[in-house]
Amino acid sequence: MKNYLLLALFAIGLTTSAQAQKFAGLDKSPLDVTYARQSRNAQPDAKIVYSRPQLKGRELSQLAPNGKVWRTGANETTEITLYSSMTIGDQTLDPGTYSLFSIPGEETWTLIFNEQLHTWGAYTYDQSKDVLRSKASVSSSNDAIEAFSINFQPSDKGYTLHMGWGKKIASISLEK
Repeated sequence: MKNYLLLALFAIGLTTSAQAQKFAGLDKSPLDVTYARQSRNAQPDAKIVYSRPQLKGRELSQLAPNGKVWRTGANETTEITLYSSMTIGDQTLDPGTYSLFSIPGEETWTLIFNEQLHTWGAYTYDQSKDVLRSKASVSSSNDAIEAFSINFQPSDKGYTLHMGWGKKIASISLEK
């Protein structure tokens, strides 16, 4: 009888603990991922994991100021994984995972591939760990893009990486 009583108390304790667990609400800048693939069934050549901040009535220049290093998203620093070597601008980047920072500008953005991983924001950005920097062209979007968005568009030579927010789209080629 004693054993049954102890077992019942233990079960009640587990139930109470499980019910007391608190989970965080939805993130205001949700995490997203985008893949570079030549077709839906193809193995990916690259992957970007990033958080998607939203304008919510604010100006892009407030959230990603021109001329300042930006984490290229929100929360944790955006990370890009290359599964094969890619040529970006006139430089080749080896397979691996890199932090992706950027410096926004009116006509170009500087994209920075950095070896320091698992950081939050650009607060601990260390320029000495840059592996590659390249310029992305900037164009205007006809429609306002509320949530920061990244995607890869397949091309004959590899991909065009597009990053859009507000009325701006930064684009750069990644060649295989």
